[in-house]
Amino acid sequence: MEKQLNLPKVIFFDAVGTLFGVQGSVGKIYSQIANKHGVEVDPKILHQSFGKHFSQATPLVVQTSEPDLLKQQEYRWWQQIVRSTFLTVESLDKFTDFECFFEELYNYFATKNPWFIYEETNSCLQKWQQKNVELGIISNFDTRLYSVLEVLKIKSYFSSITISSESKAAKPNSLIFESALAKHNCSPAQAWHVGDSFQEDYQGSGQIGITPFLLTRDKNMRQVKNELPNLNSLG
Repeated sequence: MEKQLNLPKVIFFDAVGTLFGVQGSVGKIYSQIANKHGVEVDPKILHQSFGKHFSQATPLVVQTSEPDLLKQQEYRWWQQIVRSTFLTVESLDKFTDFECFFEELYNYFATKNPWFIYEETNSCLQKWQQKNVELGIISNFDTRLYSVLEVLKIKSYFSSITISSESKAAKPNSLIFESALAKHNCSPAQAWHVGDSFQEDYQGSGQIGITPFLLTRDKNMRQVKNELPNLNSLG
């Protein structure tokens, strides 16, 4: 990174793929829970199918602020992706009760079990907290993120959490970044954003004047300004 950059007022982080990741793979977890419901599917095939449908889905943006309706629409958004994932691999009709399976799967991802914290996450967050830099999250996630951050014991680091389902906009839309900035009474020039997606995080934050950092973890290097091999490389 550019060493001459002044300290920001706030640093925003993406969540999944930046602060924490999925244990194994999504396909493996789907396969394991499906197996409990009597359906056997190859994890690799499931993972490929999930990746296809997740990438093609419309962003998780909910046009309501009513809590129960918001959570219901989040649930149905994910249910459609999971349904399509199993339909594509010709396994949907093997479930005797798909709704029961999906409810267990959905709730499982709100727990600690499917996630792991990257080894440098805590040291990075502690470093910037000690420098009195405000920390926030901007994520295309749903309201389960609050419980995930809690069980992973990193929620206390953040003074703001901005998610697409509550913001009526998803990265790379500038509106979600503007919403996060407003929570800190901060101009784009006073903020940094760190994420692992070139389009959603790097380009999305950069387009409104936030200083973007692209986290690559030593893979798929793009040779762009402010590219980070890990979170400890920030600053």
